Amino acid sequence: MTKEDGNLRSHHEEKTIQQLIARMNRIEGQIRGIKGMIERQVYCDDVLNQISSAQSALDGVSKLLLEKHMKSCVRERLEAADTAVVDEVLKTVFRMIR
Repeated sequence: MTKEDGNLRSHHEEKTIQQLIARMNRIEGQIRGIKGMIERQVYCDDVLNQISSAQSALDGVSKLLLEKHMKSCVRERLEAADTAVVDEVLKTVFRMIR
């Protein structure tokens, strides 16, 4: 975690960034595919199944990013005695499990 222009920024390994980008690119393709299905008036159940698949893929990205966040950014802030990060993470996790 670094601070630039007053904003916190992550500093994940390049491998992690590439994993996240690759997953998001696949999800972007899924979303475009779903849009096309709707435009072609594909059967609703088939579209809903694809939406569920895209949501699961986004959940996977969230879990990977949360893991890396906990192991790097959060750990560093706790080591710097910035305990406010605990409340931040709790809010994020609670939003994720809704």
